[in-house]
Parts: sequence; structure tokens; C-alpha cells
Amino acid sequence: MIELIASHLDWIASIAPTWGLILIFVFMAVESSFIPFPSEVVMIPAGFLAARGELGFDPAYALAFSVCVGTLGSLAGAYVNYFLALKVGKPFLLKYGKWFFLKPAALERACEVFNEYGAPATFVCRLVPAIRQLISIPAGISRMSLGEFSLFTSLGAFVWTTILVVIGFAAARASGNMTYLELCVKGKEAASSHLPLVILVALLLGVGYVFISKLVMRRRDRACR
Repeated sequence: MIELIASHLDWIASIAPTWGLILIFVFMAVESSFIPFPSEVVMIPAGFLAARGELGFDPAYALAFSVCVGTLGSLAGAYVNYFLALKVGKPFLLKYGKWFFLKPAALERACEVFNEYGAPATFVCRLVPAIRQLISIPAGISRMSLGEFSLFTSLGAFVWTTILVVIGFAAARASGNMTYLELCVKGKEAASSHLPLVILVALLLGVGYVFISKLVMRRRDRACR
């Protein structure tokens, strides 16, 4: 998927000054809804284009606009899941969720996380790839306050979007005149040549991330009691 986006980035860059921010909003709304679509293939290239001045603004402004628009798109997509769950309820989604790309096991897991940690889960889980989109569904099922849902979801989406945009922005600044496709190919080659180290680092980051996420949710849970 990343290489597909990279191969079309020249065309994307040609329309980015006019349609760039709109496309960011639309794709992030799709990513945040029940439709499986990785945010990484949207926001990292957005950061790359922002750094190269391809979004129609100075790089610093383009970076800020990309983050804000990406966050709004994520919130819009989360509203789709929230109001869908609020309207039809859990039994309907468990029975017909396959038509919305929702697996019963994944939905049950999202509900367990939400029931255990409550509202703060909608913030922390926005940073967890496997459950990011799904956490909006138990929020709707439980009829979580729309204001509270909007706040936690926006904060989580803002943090995640900022991370991705900054990665793309930094990659553009560090890669000289390389195209995004060339950068992806070089990164893939580097990862392949150091595969054991990449796996080890990924595992350490994953374990650390899960530990910190659980620690944050427990502290927030205690603070809300």
C-alpha cells in the first residue's frame, strides 16, 4: 500500500495545492470509520509533501494544517462509528457486523477494553493500530457523552496524526532530493538487511507501548473514581 501511494506521489503532488487538505480529511475520515484503511499511508506522505512545500503553503503552515485537518477527518470518521453503534446497538453489530468489516471477536475485545477503562480508552486506543477505529463503537453502545467522546477522540487523533506527519516531514528534510518512492525503497532495503535488529526494536517498542498504555489508562481510571 505504501509503495502504491509512493508511486503515485508525483500525481498527488500535482493536485495537492488544490485538493491536498480535502483528500487528507476524506481519507482520514474513511480510516477512522469501520472501513479498513491505514492512516500511515495518508499522513506520512502528507508530512512529506508539507516539507517539500507541495500543499500550497509554507512548510510550517502546511504541517500544522495537515495535522489539524487529519484530526478533524479522524473525528468525522469516529462519529460514523459512534452514531452507528448508538443507533443500532451491540446485538445488531455482532450479527451483521461483517457487512461493516467488523469481526465479532474484535468488537467484543473493543467492548471489553472500553468497559474496563471507560472514557479514557477512547483517547489511548486512538494510538493503538488494531483497535483505533473500533473503540468508537463501544462508546456509542454505552451512550458515552458526545462532548466527552469528542474531546478524548480529538486528543488521541491529534497525537497520532502529529506523530505520522512529523515522521513524513522529518523524512523529507533528511532525504535531500530523493523522491518518496526512492525513500520507501531505500528504507525497505535497509530494514531487510538488518531484519533481526528491526524485529527486536519493534518488539521492544511494542511491549513498551502496551505497558505505557495500560499504565496511563489505569491512572486515568483511578482518577475518575
